[in-house]
Amino acid sequence: MEEVIATENLSKKYGELWAVKNLSLKVFSGEIFGFLGPNGAGKTTTIRILTTLTKPTSGRAWVGGFDVVEKPEKVREIIGVMQQHMSLDRDLTVRENMELRARLHHFAASERKKRITELLEYVGLTEHADRTIDELSGGLQRRAMIACSLIHKPKLLFLDEPTVGLDAHTRRRMWDLIRRLNADGVTIFLTTHYIEEAEALCHRVGILHEGQLIALDKPFELRRKIGLFAVVTVIENGNASYKYFPDKTAVAQYVQSLPSTVKTIVVRESNLEDVFLELTGRGVGD
Repeated sequence: MEEVIATENLSKKYGELWAVKNLSLKVFSGEIFGFLGPNGAGKTTTIRILTTLTKPTSGRAWVGGFDVVEKPEKVREIIGVMQQHMSLDRDLTVRENMELRARLHHFAASERKKRITELLEYVGLTEHADRTIDELSGGLQRRAMIACSLIHKPKLLFLDEPTVGLDAHTRRRMWDLIRRLNADGVTIFLTTHYIEEAEALCHRVGILHEGQLIALDKPFELRRKIGLFAVVTVIENGNASYKYFPDKTAVAQYVQSLPSTVKTIVVRESNLEDVFLELTGRGVGD
């Protein structure tokens, strides 16, 4: 498989704080690769380095085979970026924002019009094209941001917390758009602190904790390492405990062995929150 991102001991330090420390990973063409971790884990800093907005303190990174420090202009030609915070001009319409970005990429007039029309249809914004960004809902604003990031047909799209602050229905519509982009050949690197999002979208997930990569694999394989089933028990004093098991047979044997002081028993499939909790002692949302 073709590598589209590679890092080697990548680190970024602010004063005495290591925002990213010794990050080594590879992302392959065609993947939806997710970085999962709480706020402050180093996800956005990593994206800023990979998109040439921040220089690393040490280590190296390559995007599309180009060193992000030595060849930043080459990297920018092949990537699209949707930042976590609003990056569009709120006083301009969707179409005007897209027109501006098309001009920055030196599109000819006829080519600009065609590309903008295609993308408005693609992201479902044709009927909203002439509304200003401030007139749009949060979900439509995110779609406009994605449309602008796709103007130059990037091979790789960075999405930093693409659904933060959106309601559940709008979030799932964004997931559908992300899946469609990937099915159409765009490699996607996204950050999230939503467990469900990482499990629903990502082919592989890297778990970040305090700037360090502590686990990397397919969601199912990460769950399998701790156990595919979780048993949550609550005793008389209200304290809860979590145990993980590889299969239902092991779960049944454990449940049958529990003492009468256990008042509540919940059996469920494990998830990436459990993986993070087992590895760090804290939840992703803590």
